[in-house]
Amino acid sequence: MAKTKIAFFCQNCGTQYAKWAGQCSACKEWNTIVEEVVQKEEKVAWKSSTPNSKKIAKPLRINEISTDKEVRLNSYDQEFNRVLGGGLVPGSLILLGGEPGVGKSTLILQIALKLPYKTLYVSGEESQKQIKMRADRINSENETCFILTETKTQNIFKQIEATEPDIVVIDSIQTLHTDYLESAAGSISQIRECTAELIKFAKETNTPVILIGHITKDGSIAGPKILEHMVDTVLQFEGDRNYVYRILRSLKNRFGSTAELGIYEMQGSGLREVNNPSEILISKNDEGLSGTAIASTVEGMRPLMIEIQALVSTAVYGTPQRSTTGYNAKRLNMLLAVLEKRAGFKLGAKDVFLNITGGITVDDPAIDLAVIAAILSSNEDIPIEKGICFAAEVGLAGEIRPVQRIDQRILEAEKLGFTTIYVSKNNKITLKQPKIQVILIGKIEDIANQLFN
Repeated sequence: MAKTKIAFFCQNCGTQYAKWAGQCSACKEWNTIVEEVVQKEEKVAWKSSTPNSKKIAKPLRINEISTDKEVRLNSYDQEFNRVLGGGLVPGSLILLGGEPGVGKSTLILQIALKLPYKTLYVSGEESQKQIKMRADRINSENETCFILTETKTQNIFKQIEATEPDIVVIDSIQTLHTDYLESAAGSISQIRECTAELIKFAKETNTPVILIGHITKDGSIAGPKILEHMVDTVLQFEGDRNYVYRILRSLKNRFGSTAELGIYEMQGSGLREVNNPSEILISKNDEGLSGTAIASTVEGMRPLMIEIQALVSTAVYGTPQRSTTGYNAKRLNMLLAVLEKRAGFKLGAKDVFLNITGGITVDDPAIDLAVIAAILSSNEDIPIEKGICFAAEVGLAGEIRPVQRIDQRILEAEKLGFTTIYVSKNNKITLKQPKIQVILIGKIEDIANQLFN
């Protein structure tokens, strides 16, 4: 008979304790430690049909190890492929998290309906009819996508053995439970055990598995932190409810870069891939408005042109307000201090509001010059001429610092029809006779004199 064991787990970080405590010593959270009944059995949920076929690994000299590029499965979604690093790696586990209702299930179902491979979509949250209604809305016909509504891992693996799929989708990992543990579905031990069973299946059969995960109120993926360590790739699907655009980011990727970005547009018929995000992030307003500047930024390997809006007004209350959307508030305060100290603009008694349009968040320091240009434009109430963009970092001494991959930024601005771009005079530009005018500047006083005098 199986031996029953009682353990205590922190619901926030997953740390195990021998007895209950009021505060978790690992994450310092209060009242997160709960008691769970853990039943250990010698059985495992997934059993390979050929248990003796797996050879024992032997150590190899590092120069004997093959470095051939791994074969990837095409997801037939350019944005998804870009974020993954080229496609699905056989035997990998991908964890996708995001806010409720942001479109996680829609994205994965849409990809599953595009695939020519045999795909098993396992849902523990919706019925087969609900998924079929969503598939009809996406307007995709597919004969290789199988839908299963099940939450017990033992039954799921039986259906996997019967259908032998090329890709498995689990929606969501928090709804699964295994008979070998007595704790409730969604608990720390259940999530960890179910994920371990899926990892064993994926690695032994070389089948990619996509997991959809819930998130907590602070935005992190629900469950133990070890869940993110166990999987190969962690993706974050995010977007503002007030905007139709959704952004797919990679937080961890063992098979590619974590700097890549995928952009989708939410429509009634599903998610549309946005191949040229610069056009949707820049407003089509022909009238010259003060406080608006265009910056050339780079996300991963993709150059983007984004619109920055600033509003400078006299402070009504005693303490001026500093508010940002999509931009680091501390960096805004630093740039305002540089403007006052190095360029002589008295902004200490004025409210400053900054917004990056499109609902995206940008950390690239190359947009510093555009931020300063937008602030000065709003302060002087003089619009920046149409066709001008910026790509440079601003230092504490007021100097205009060079940024990486300046050639790619210039080419993107030229492709979108911009006529002038301001960059640092210390940048090494290798382009020969670009069609766009490149103006080199060294201090923020230069940008103020050239644009607003």
